[in-house]
Amino acid sequence: MPTFTFSQAIVNDADLLFQQKQFIKAEKMIRGYVTENPNDLVGIELLGDAYGHQKKWDRAINQYKKLVDVSYDNANYQYKYGGALGMKALEVNKFKAIGLISDVKEAFLKAAEIDSDHIDVRWAMVELYMQLPGIIGGSKKKSLKYANELENLSKVDGYLAKGYIYEYDNELKLAENYYKKAIIVGGSLTCYDKLTKLYEAENQPIKAIANIEDAYEKHNKNQMNYQIGKVSADYKVELEKGERCLHLYIKNHSVEDEVPIEWAFLRLSQIEKNRNNKSEALKWIDKALDTRSNFKQAKEEKEKILSL
Repeated sequence: MPTFTFSQAIVNDADLLFQQKQFIKAEKMIRGYVTENPNDLVGIELLGDAYGHQKKWDRAINQYKKLVDVSYDNANYQYKYGGALGMKALEVNKFKAIGLISDVKEAFLKAAEIDSDHIDVRWAMVELYMQLPGIIGGSKKKSLKYANELENLSKVDGYLAKGYIYEYDNELKLAENYYKKAIIVGGSLTCYDKLTKLYEAENQPIKAIANIEDAYEKHNKNQMNYQIGKVSADYKVELEKGERCLHLYIKNHSVEDEVPIEWAFLRLSQIEKNRNNKSEALKWIDKALDTRSNFKQAKEEKEKILSL
């Protein structure tokens, strides 16, 4: 019981620090705990997580490898070990990456074999097989295999995975269809966001705005107002609607909104610049800089406005 109590306490404290993005503080706390309890798997996993949050992949790999060595048939340990190896592979040269890929696949395949309901590892396999070159094992067919497994576990995850595969493979109509299916079945903000980003990437801002408006009707999130304003400013379309939504975003802005308010000022400035209204554009960009003086993008935008 005392060991369990200590482990639960460290989990609670670590989760809170992770939520607050205080990863260095979390690492220090957990490392101290693991030093005193070197065989506590909960502590080792949390230390690996703390390193992972900071992209210290070698250290994360070292901790997750300890877990795999002790408990080889734990799907989550294999998944985290493979994930850390995969992230390291993205940061090293191609020759070193090739050497890591086989270990990544082995870990992911083992996790999928151990736990037939493990959604995250199947997502990882979908992405891995799509992103790998064919010469070292990349395969759309294998990626679709895991997307089908996802669909059997969760319709929405399966549809999103297939949307990702077809978007990656530039089969955009199929990607659009699957993202729409995900919206019908799941309807989460993530589902809407995938379709919005597809439309933006394909230079279809009117469709993107319409999709964001549908998302707003269902979720009524102030964030949607900013997104409409952003698309309007970026693509120079529906400027009045974009302006109106940005003003709503500013009026209703709260700590729950992910985008800082100075970004809304910048988007209003861009809309005025698109209208060739230099004085109004300067007014809004100055407001953005008054809010955050080191706002790099606003400084760059001001230079563009002054050159008009």
